Amino acid sequence: MTRTPAIEAEGLVKHFGDTVAVDGVSFVVPEGSVLGLLGPNGAGKTTTVRMMTTLTRPTAGTARVAGHDVLRDPAAVRRSMGLTGQAATVDELLTGRENLRLIGSLYGLDKAYIRRASDELLERFSLSDAGDRIAKTYSGGMRRRLDLAVSLIATPPVLFLDEPTTGLDPRSRVELWEVLRELVADGTTLLLTTQYLEEADQLADNIVVIDRGTVIAEGTPLQLKDQSGAAALVVTVSQAPDLEAAQALMRPHVREVHVDAGARQLTAPAEGLGHMTRIAGLFEESGIVLDDIGLKRPSLDDVFLHLTGHRAEALPGTDADEPDQPDRQPDHQPDHQSAGDPAGEVSR
Repeated sequence: MTRTPAIEAEGLVKHFGDTVAVDGVSFVVPEGSVLGLLGPNGAGKTTTVRMMTTLTRPTAGTARVAGHDVLRDPAAVRRSMGLTGQAATVDELLTGRENLRLIGSLYGLDKAYIRRASDELLERFSLSDAGDRIAKTYSGGMRRRLDLAVSLIATPPVLFLDEPTTGLDPRSRVELWEVLRELVADGTTLLLTTQYLEEADQLADNIVVIDRGTVIAEGTPLQLKDQSGAAALVVTVSQAPDLEAAQALMRPHVREVHVDAGARQLTAPAEGLGHMTRIAGLFEESGIVLDDIGLKRPSLDDVFLHLTGHRAEALPGTDADEPDQPDRQPDHQPDHQSAGDPAGEVSR
């Protein structure tokens, strides 16, 4: 059974003067799934998110969030989504609990619900002990978790995350991944942009790669890895002197063998698990002791190199795809501030 799309982009285009930041981007995100939006710095990721969250009006094309068109019904789009940007935007002079209650009141939510939801979100994001401390005393990871908690106070079915773990230490990043997995398990749909390929590999059901404003690849992490080359058979011998004998043993059974003496490794094109099992059997009979033998698939970094011509490590920590100073404010200003559609809360 096909899941209903929670997010749809159709031919999104954005011009800033003579600059084409986004050029015909289209994709679909089913309900309860995660889409990773990847691309080099300046590819158009953040501009795409801004158009889909009503912060920037498309030059052409359109998008729908939870079935609502961003052009025809922007207020309904804002009621149906949350947004966490690249930098935490919590009020540092308020406590964590006060931040949550403030945003809940701006949404016009019931006071009893706000109190209950604030306590639950502080607990869920491991902030209960710090809930009554002002936010400027929080660590970077704590502020990021509070920012995400604030985005969830109105329980949006769709959440946009623009590089949500930028600047976090590895432990905080993994903790946030666990929270995001819980959200998806509860039915939330996520679209995330990220500069961390491991993050997309860990979280995304599907990945869209954009470069220079256009989609250049789309698929599951495994499908994209397969596009950049076949898996490799990697054999690690226990003793360096055995490398030459191991190479001679493998050569009749593989097309080519690459030897890395420093790592005591031999790498060859793999032809499946059966092929690896046969090679392993040969080594067992030979008496050559191995530390490891296995299949290595291309990484998402290999995908980046294959598709864009450079590795992802070269990407700066922020997107530079937005020469949009004249377009900073939301194009769709609410006619009035109403319950569930707070003016100024478009960025949440």
